[in-house]
This record gives sequence, C-alpha cells and structure tokens, in this order.
Amino acid sequence: MKPTLLGQYGEWGAYAASPGGKKICFAIAKPTSSETNPPNRPRNPSYMFISSRPGDKVSNEVSIVIGYPFKSTAEATVEVGANSFVLYTQQDGAWVKNAPDETRLIDAMRTGQSVVVKGTSTKGTRSTDTFSLRGLAQALDRTGQDCK
Repeated sequence: MKPTLLGQYGEWGAYAASPGGKKICFAIAKPTSSETNPPNRPRNPSYMFISSRPGDKVSNEVSIVIGYPFKSTAEATVEVGANSFVLYTQQDGAWVKNAPDETRLIDAMRTGQSVVVKGTSTKGTRSTDTFSLRGLAQALDRTGQDCK
C-alpha cells in the first residue's frame, strides 16, 4: 500500500496512508549528512519519521531507521541545539526513551536548524546523521491537519 504525498516542505515530505483502514500520517526526511567512525562503513539509507496514528491516539511519534542493526545494549541520542534526548534501540530502529521528552523534542525540532542522531552498530561502528529541519514545521502542520 503506497502512501500519498500530501506535500514536500524543504527537506521533509508529508504523507498519509490507511493500512488496514487505519489512518496514519507522517513526515519523513533523509539525513543531509551521514558519517561513520571508522569511516565509510557500509549501511542502508537512514530516515527520520514523525508519525501520527489517530486510531491509536498517537501524535508526532519520532522514530529513526538507522540503516544498520544497533548494538543491543547501546542507547542512541538525538540532539537539537543544546538539547539532547536518549533513544532506545531495537534492530535498526530508535525511539524516544522517555515519553515526556517527545513533546519537548518536537518543540525543539520545530524551531531548530538541524537534528543530530548518534548511534553505535552491532559491530561497534559509531554513526552521526544530521537532518536539516527546514520545512519540518510546515510538514507537521500538514500531517496534523490530515490526521486530526
């Protein structure tokens, strides 16, 4: 089932879909830069999603697909300006660990310039992905309208 593009805003695409008749809306972006340490380690593309699922009473849930399996014991971080938030990881995904931080992260991202995601792979490779926040506020406003 293919999601419908609601609009492209800067680096962020706003989409809607209805898998199994349940509406979801999400904003998605690819990183503007990705680095690994050691350098040039192979990995799949990474993405940041911010999704709303009205049927499950979920709005603006942040998730990251990192492009490699995270080290199972390692936490990842997401930083916006001076704010840093802890992510829990599972396979190649990461989510905000403490629920109250999610709103604070979204607020920081709406007004920030960029967000930096740092993680460690099962092989011990450290990654740093930087996502531009240009267009994010508009994309979230659009998904918010569509997924009331």
